[in-house]
Amino acid sequence: MTEQFVVGIVRGPHGITGEFKVESTSGEYAHFADMEEVTLTDGTSSKLFPVEETREASGILYMKLAGISTPEEAAKYNRWQIVVPRRYAHQLQPGEWYIEDLKGCSVWYEDGTAGNSAPAASGEDVVGTVTNVMEGGSGYLVEILLSESCRLLPENVKKNKKGMCRKVFVPFNKEFFGTVDVEKQRMQLMHLWILE
Repeated sequence: MTEQFVVGIVRGPHGITGEFKVESTSGEYAHFADMEEVTLTDGTSSKLFPVEETREASGILYMKLAGISTPEEAAKYNRWQIVVPRRYAHQLQPGEWYIEDLKGCSVWYEDGTAGNSAPAASGEDVVGTVTNVMEGGSGYLVEILLSESCRLLPENVKKNKKGMCRKVFVPFNKEFFGTVDVEKQRMQLMHLWILE
């Protein structure tokens, strides 16, 4: 199966033909012009549509899909995600990653004094695994499922009241994450206190 990426979010109908406004998840819009078909999904339902037209005007992208021909039909898909194969996703610049590539990365802690940029062979420095990346109030948040085997964190931090491993949210910025290596599926956490 082809890797699929969320490239945009439907932000309401525009006009009377079924066209709708699109918010690009990358902030870029040029790559939408090459799309021949897209999948709209709300997380539980998905539907494939041929693309009839995309156009950018005043910093907003408008999209028209075959089979959606009224504002009422377009409104049904408000807040749905636009998903496409990797080849249609925005080309990455240095310091950018696809959210799908970050999911599953191991998160390890290094305070900068050890001098290496890899987790210890024993795995004791691995604090968890990235399960999701989502929009927060002022940027993206990395959702991390804490590791039960991490010796750097006390039990009351690693587990919730039911004894299950906790999920924590960490702002995705340079203050909290150092090296990000999606090829090796790992991300460096700069501060342990953010997990508490």
